[in-house]
Amino acid sequence: MVKPIRLLLADASALQRSGLRAVLAEAGTHGGPELVVAGETGDGAEAVALARRLLPDVLVTDAALPRMDGAAVARAVVAARLPVRVLILTAHDSDEQLVATIGAGATGYLCKDAPQEELFTAIRAVAAGGAVITPRVLARVLPRFAAALPASDSRPVPTDLRALTGREREVLIHVARGHTNAEIAEALQVSETTVKTHVGHMLAKLRLRDRTQAVVLAYEIGLVKPGT
Repeated sequence: MVKPIRLLLADASALQRSGLRAVLAEAGTHGGPELVVAGETGDGAEAVALARRLLPDVLVTDAALPRMDGAAVARAVVAARLPVRVLILTAHDSDEQLVATIGAGATGYLCKDAPQEELFTAIRAVAAGGAVITPRVLARVLPRFAAALPASDSRPVPTDLRALTGREREVLIHVARGHTNAEIAEALQVSETTVKTHVGHMLAKLRLRDRTQAVVLAYEIGLVKPGT
């Protein structure tokens, strides 16, 4: 039996939370693990407190909340080293908000008007260790990454990257492409446990906090380029 994914919902609007619960209740009928709401709140500070107490797999939070916004909630969850992934939903996305979200340690950023299948996929990907940015936002910001990349492939590999083994470098490329641990394991023909070990070593050697920072680094240094 597939283990359900436990969620904590944070949105200032009780009506929005009710609608989200109703949508999530349908997830089990669309294939994949069931999405179970373990708790909910309309306040950012309470979201952090509930995350500590309930330890959900994923905290699904609105970008705008009383007392602490979504980015601040993500930052607090990361600082507390909780085994909780953060997916931020936004009604008014902007490049600045996206940068703040990634910088805070959230591993998902999705527009509120995304189709429900996209929401289900994002939650499951984040819970599985992946990173998700809503496609239309990603399409908008990738050209900025591309413009910042070197024109030639001859740029030297940064010293820190040389500390990686060949397999850890492969794993970084897969992570940068948004692949989950299960997908990486299948591609490399190894176990998910082995992939988790490689990811942990890669993050430690590069002094990165999480997979989202690894994605940003891979694009910044040209290891992975938009469309590849």
